[in-house]
Amino acid sequence: MWIDTHCHLDAAEFDADRDVVREAARQAGVTRCVIPSVHASHWAEVAQLAERHGDAYALGIHPLYVPQAQEADLQALDQALREHAGDPRLVAVGEIGLDFFLPALCTPEMRERQWFFYTAQLKLAQQHSLPVILHVRRSADLLLKGLRQYPVVSGIGHAFNGSAQQAQAFVDQGFALGFGGTLTYERSLQLRRLACELPLCDIVLETDAPDIPPQWIYQTADQRAQGVVQGRNTPAELPRIAKVMADLRGLSLHDLAAATTRNAQRVLPGLAGASR
Repeated sequence: MWIDTHCHLDAAEFDADRDVVREAARQAGVTRCVIPSVHASHWAEVAQLAERHGDAYALGIHPLYVPQAQEADLQALDQALREHAGDPRLVAVGEIGLDFFLPALCTPEMRERQWFFYTAQLKLAQQHSLPVILHVRRSADLLLKGLRQYPVVSGIGHAFNGSAQQAQAFVDQGFALGFGGTLTYERSLQLRRLACELPLCDIVLETDAPDIPPQWIYQTADQRAQGVVQGRNTPAELPRIAKVMADLRGLSLHDLAAATTRNAQRVLPGLAGASR
């Protein structure tokens, strides 16, 4: 059994064939997806998708959507978490976090605004006793500062690409770290080293579909300019991503599937009750 701990099944890229995409993933062995939301306008849809496909979901405001978010959205999130409290498919607050990669989000004003929404959502996770799914992009140290100020029960550092020291700091806060398509690139030397050195109990797998395509789907800008079509990342790619991880660590796919499933259910305890 594979669990894709981060899949944006609600994304527009899947509008034409969403159910087909999910069934293809199931046929590939992906029995569960966690569908994080990015904005208040997505909350109802991710809950409905999780119900339809036997998956799980998270509610939150993504840092890329903070510029257009309003403080009233935080009140709405609190209310939504209350309304969905009895839903076993709600497993986390997410996707939340900080993004200091995009220049537009790195101005002093936007850094402060991101911090406000991040810590406010950590407080909501505390109040509702929920884990969090964290967006970590050039922001690991400040995210950790927030977790120390407002500790939560557990969570996942999604698409982690930090140092070994930062990884250990997240683990010390009760987190597992998510590995996906970036791991499949041979040039990802630091990430591959970390994937080998981390204790297996600290690792979960993800696709971030339709984002972060694995190496066998990705087309360079030059290739796209020449008319080569960019492949679409879907949750069905998870077993092949897992094969890269298994080969790096010298594990069988069976052992990796069992371990990462246990890990996902540990840091997102609601997953155990989210099955059909």
